[in-house]
Amino acid sequence: MITVNNVSLRYGDRKLFEDVNIKFTPGNCYGLIGANGAGKSTFLKILSGEIEAQTGDVFMAPGERMAVLKQNHFEYEEHEVLKVVIMGHARLYEVMQEKDAIYMKEDFSDEDGMRAAELEGEFAELNGWEAESEAAILLKGLGIEEELHTKKMADLTGAEKVKVLLAQALFGKPDVLLLDEPTNHLDIKAIQWLEEFLINFENTVIVVSHDRHFLNKVCTHIADLDFGRIQIYVGNYDFWYESSQLAQKMAQDANKKKEEKIKELQNFIARFSANASKSRQATSRKKMLDKITLDDIKPSSRRYPFVHFAPDREIGNDLLRVEGLTKTIDGEKVLDNVSFIMNKDDKIAFVGTNEVAYTTLFKILTGEMEADSGTFKWGVTTSQAYFPKDNSEYFEGCNLSLVDWLRQYSPKDDSESFLRGFLGRMLFSGEEVKKKASVLSGGEKVRCMLSKMMLSGANVLLLDEPTNHLDLESITSLNNGLTNFKGSLLFTSHDHQFIQTIANRIIEIKPDGTMFDKQVTYDEYLELANQ
Repeated sequence: MITVNNVSLRYGDRKLFEDVNIKFTPGNCYGLIGANGAGKSTFLKILSGEIEAQTGDVFMAPGERMAVLKQNHFEYEEHEVLKVVIMGHARLYEVMQEKDAIYMKEDFSDEDGMRAAELEGEFAELNGWEAESEAAILLKGLGIEEELHTKKMADLTGAEKVKVLLAQALFGKPDVLLLDEPTNHLDIKAIQWLEEFLINFENTVIVVSHDRHFLNKVCTHIADLDFGRIQIYVGNYDFWYESSQLAQKMAQDANKKKEEKIKELQNFIARFSANASKSRQATSRKKMLDKITLDDIKPSSRRYPFVHFAPDREIGNDLLRVEGLTKTIDGEKVLDNVSFIMNKDDKIAFVGTNEVAYTTLFKILTGEMEADSGTFKWGVTTSQAYFPKDNSEYFEGCNLSLVDWLRQYSPKDDSESFLRGFLGRMLFSGEEVKKKASVLSGGEKVRCMLSKMMLSGANVLLLDEPTNHLDLESITSLNNGLTNFKGSLLFTSHDHQFIQTIANRIIEIKPDGTMFDKQVTYDEYLELANQ
């Protein structure tokens, strides 16, 4: 358990949080959420002791151990992979090092023997005899095969290093586990394994993530960082989101009878109470949910951008025909005889590990790159808008203000009032519209690119990793906008919920050139892939 008493932190005039009082208890997984810049990662650093709060303290019971997911992927370059994992339990690793050093001595004294005996006792108490096998199991579960366990970290790829550091945090059953964006750079199998691990983890977990499916799967509680405070809600992310939306609706519509709203809340709780991520907690969770009143749910201060794609014309039946597209880049065949036909109302997600192939395919389909061989043809009723994975060419060195930047892509109405209003709905308000396009953050650039696409009136959208750099609020808005879109889509994403709720067709171009192409949901595809 970890207890937070009266913790406050300010940077200059900016208050991140004030008088935070929380208990994080064993057996629960807390999803720490909040808008970008709200202080989620900073709060984790206060819990871990990396940053000191200006007031208050953080308390853990004596003898309890905390593990933190490290973010520096180059910290252990000269160390062996298996040993890096065991370093997650600092005291155990110290005992192992000291014990081994004593046994390596040529002049082994009686005093050395006594010290070695002490260390052997502590080693056994810390479950040291199982350390290497436990570390190996964690690594294998995350997709690091045995032949890499004795390699140095410097020999691993970036994605493999991320997995090793995650295994390090999970090692040795810590009493408190702090995870900041643990699913970043993980493949789907590693994410599924991590979900199962955390569902079965018996101690305290506090996790920051932009992956809504992950939060829904593993979280028993949501810790909402808002208004400079942290409020704990029972349930997963979807429960928190719908609760906050309901509260917002109630706050905006004060004329409705309170009794009607209470009934709506009761129905809502009944629907969600069965959706427990840990079955053993289902009963207590339902009791807690049943006690929720209208006053317990506060409207969120977060702002959601308005994402709505409206096609200028209805799409016909003839959309896209791709035949035998082949492309080699730097001597490597990226696309090999790729063929498919896109039908009306198709929302196709391109999934799997072959990301370069999908980016190349999208560039060919939008005319940014030429294929070595093969053809493609868009239907005469189609118009396309493209969201590239790398949008830097649209912003680097651009001294235009946001209003003038967007004016380039607004053929119907380029008036100041229209553009300011449009930018306001995309969360650029007041003086922000005068910012230079070249100084925007990653998330702001994405919102600008989405604005450009919305103004195009296209009826076919191509989006290559559109959720990168977005916060949960913007991801949710984009998700809803694409779900409601009346045209057709081709897109890539690592966001499970994003794919599952939007796509009605899945295509995987495998590294060996073969293709999976079926009218299925993402979950159905994963079931077929795991058979």
